[in-house]
Amino acid sequence: MGDTAMRNSGAKGVSRRRFITGTGSLLGAAAVAGHAAPTWASVRPAAAPIGSGAHVPVLVIGTGYGGSVAALRLAEAGTDVHMIEMGMAWDTPGADGKIFANTTKLDDRSFWLRTRTKQPLSNFLGFPLDKNVNCYTGILDAEEFGGITVYQGRGVGGGSLVNGGMAVTPKREHFGAVLPTVNAAEMYSTYYPRANSGLGVTTIDPDWFDTVDCYQYGRVGRKHAQRSGFPFLFVPAVYDWDYMKQEAAGAVPKSALDGEILYGNNYGKKSLQKTYIDRIRATGRVTISPLHKVTSVAPAPGGGYTVLIDQLNTGGRTTVTKSVTADKVFFAAGSVGTSKLLVALKATGALPLLNSEIGKGWGDNGNVMCGRANHLWDPTGKVQSSIPTGGIDNWDAGGAFAEIAPLPTGIETWASFYLSITKNPHRAQFTWNAAAGKAELNWQTAWKQPSIDAAKTIFDKINQKEGTIYRTDLFGVHKIWGDHLTYHPLGGAVLDRATDNYGRLHGYPGLYVIDGALIPGNTSVNPFVTITALAERNIERIIAADL
Repeated sequence: MGDTAMRNSGAKGVSRRRFITGTGSLLGAAAVAGHAAPTWASVRPAAAPIGSGAHVPVLVIGTGYGGSVAALRLAEAGTDVHMIEMGMAWDTPGADGKIFANTTKLDDRSFWLRTRTKQPLSNFLGFPLDKNVNCYTGILDAEEFGGITVYQGRGVGGGSLVNGGMAVTPKREHFGAVLPTVNAAEMYSTYYPRANSGLGVTTIDPDWFDTVDCYQYGRVGRKHAQRSGFPFLFVPAVYDWDYMKQEAAGAVPKSALDGEILYGNNYGKKSLQKTYIDRIRATGRVTISPLHKVTSVAPAPGGGYTVLIDQLNTGGRTTVTKSVTADKVFFAAGSVGTSKLLVALKATGALPLLNSEIGKGWGDNGNVMCGRANHLWDPTGKVQSSIPTGGIDNWDAGGAFAEIAPLPTGIETWASFYLSITKNPHRAQFTWNAAAGKAELNWQTAWKQPSIDAAKTIFDKINQKEGTIYRTDLFGVHKIWGDHLTYHPLGGAVLDRATDNYGRLHGYPGLYVIDGALIPGNTSVNPFVTITALAERNIERIIAADL
């Protein structure tokens, strides 16, 4: 499988048909000094994976935001940690010399265990965008449930590998609705600043934004928002702005200006690999096993927990099953991964004492997408940075915050594109289907209507003011709204319900949840800074009280 991926990634030449397909992968990215090495990992030797029979003080399931915070702080406190990651390490360049596939040429590296891609935008200019690929442990998982597709990152670094990098702290006046049992004063004085520092969050130079070609789309979005009476906000991000300036000057390999985002970013983005995980490795106390999947956690006869782990190959098949013992286990597999695993462990009797809140309180952060067709005198630019930097705030009046997102197609489209985060009240639940042997989610597509209504409070008004219309060629035939997906899964093991107020699972000392599963469905903005800050808060208390 891996050889096929490398062959595909090195292919040269783009036919018209392939251009359209490549354009779709760039559209999917909207969801979001000198030559740099592809990533830190490409120059670091890989550690041996965990062995069957091992005994570790702490096992962390997942290497995303919450898991990385926990591992770093535990290691700094003198505790040895082993991290389990279902995805790949993403530390080996392909035949094209880059670790991540270019978004104009989707290949096997782009999707997790699919034989056909499932891009967030399914159509463009009348053409379907998806293509056949070989089954491979690629970077983006489009996990399909009955009423929604959930996009998740797969690999060391989790969602940080594939998100748009918008690092937004919620307004303090909204925090009580996000995490009602958490002290807001502590979060805003200590843990949000700690998270922003650890993630490397910065804001674009407004003067550069006002002049550079690659943010023409952002300036058009700002103009339209302001003319309709909506506040425009510069949004912080985790991108190296100096690197992007060099990209624009043609001095370094292009990354954001080559549309890279949803299938990995090779150079300028500060994913967890370059922040928390780099610091984790420097402690010397943390090891990571990629392509390993936890299938069971149960109390061990001699204390601690027996953890069963499948080692995977790049075709997704189990090559060996391992049994290890851990004194403490942190669930950090993401909202969906953690929720599905806990629901399964409770239902199958491995952890029967988990309470009835397991699986509940799951939401999509109110995600909904749309595009607008602008007039010919409002071009948005054929070169667009894949890192969004601006937002439209109508949360208090209409329940929506909208990213002004890129459509980096490489051609002029005269289109404005948006991902909205909305105040959607609906919450779903994961339950165990014993006959199918899997966890299921009861989200209903109709539950997206409040998100559409909230987004319309912004875009109906802009269209009326500008004399423009919605695009209908992005999500299917004559379909305006991208209401079929979420990039921001939250909930399923809600803080102070399924756990105590610091993420300790009820019924099992030494078991913790420390990821987005703790947050009940909505953060009012992009969630990863809040996930990181909450993890910083919780692990500080856990280290002080439980170690």
